[in-house]
Amino acid sequence: MFALSKSVVRVTSFTGKELRELFRRPGVLASLILGPFGIMLAFGLGYTGTRQPFDTEIVIPAGVALPADPAAYQQLGQGRIRVVRVGADAAGPHDRLARKVIDLVVEVPPNAVEELRAGHQTTIKIAWNEVDPVYDQLAQLAVTTLVSALNSEIIRQVAAEGISVAGAKAPVQLSPEVIAAPTTAQVTNVAPSPPAVINFFGPAVFALVLQHLAVTLTALSMVRERLSGQMDLFRVSPVTSTELLLGKYIAFAVLSLAVSGLVAATLVYVLGVPMLAGWLVFVGIVLLLTFAALGVGLLISLVSDSERQAVQLSMLVLLASVFFSGFVLPVEDFIGPVQYLSYVLPVTHGIETLQQAMLRGSVSSTWMLAALAGIGLLLFVATLLRLRRVLRSAD
Repeated sequence: MFALSKSVVRVTSFTGKELRELFRRPGVLASLILGPFGIMLAFGLGYTGTRQPFDTEIVIPAGVALPADPAAYQQLGQGRIRVVRVGADAAGPHDRLARKVIDLVVEVPPNAVEELRAGHQTTIKIAWNEVDPVYDQLAQLAVTTLVSALNSEIIRQVAAEGISVAGAKAPVQLSPEVIAAPTTAQVTNVAPSPPAVINFFGPAVFALVLQHLAVTLTALSMVRERLSGQMDLFRVSPVTSTELLLGKYIAFAVLSLAVSGLVAATLVYVLGVPMLAGWLVFVGIVLLLTFAALGVGLLISLVSDSERQAVQLSMLVLLASVFFSGFVLPVEDFIGPVQYLSYVLPVTHGIETLQQAMLRGSVSSTWMLAALAGIGLLLFVATLLRLRRVLRSAD
């Protein structure tokens, strides 16, 4: 019993020591409790839970007596399709579709009226441009809803006044297939690469791993040097804070890029993810993402007062990146203030630009490249100023 009581005393002593260490560092406690709570609160309040309807243009050839007012077609999509324009020229809508200005193009065939009057099914051409497999399925569902609603409307007109399109009646013998489905859809996804799960999420996982690797590698570097007293040596040495910081950036960049090269090679040559824009554009995006991510990690290492807090802040960055970067849910699904948080994260820009470069062959969101460079420069300056302050106070 005496030995057991001594063991209990030792255990409680260590327990008290750890709790005192924890409460003596309020930053650790705040990052441990308030960090995850804040992220979950932002997610709960900011996620709308709804997807925006597909912006759609309808092409109606000249001579087809169908309404030219977009409002006349809004009820057909049941909230999944928003008709933004109705016109006779197909070239403009397809150009806007290729540039992702719109989401769907619906083309009515020039002989649609005659086919329906003759008792034949008419085929409507529908095209979209999606590399995201989730949005590809949503587009197919929207098209199914559209065709179903259109068929229901035609059947309603037939029941009311016989086979009537654009106000003309023609008694014809209808086949059961035409009665059940007067129209069918010929769908085409014009995206440069197929909307496969590995193709779409491969670049996203790569960007997330690259940022987390860079942040984790650098988050502990300055903390260990501050706690071990090496900062005192740096303060009295001829090395400047700029030289010290550049050395850190180069060292960890080389390691991060080496690992990234292996992962990228696996992604392309083993998993078969397309590289449509070429390796030069890909490397440029990776360099910008690495530069920004290293800035996040080095800033964490300079504001943390212990290794524990540095690890916690690194994990908070990872948690926020998973929730808000577009990795799981599109950024557009969040309200405006939360979207601002998303665009502060380097990985948000990395995911989008890598997907565009690899799956579409070019980066249309060039502002994201500028944002990555800007975030990296701001973090470099902030880290440099913090490092100078740390070196001045290291007595």
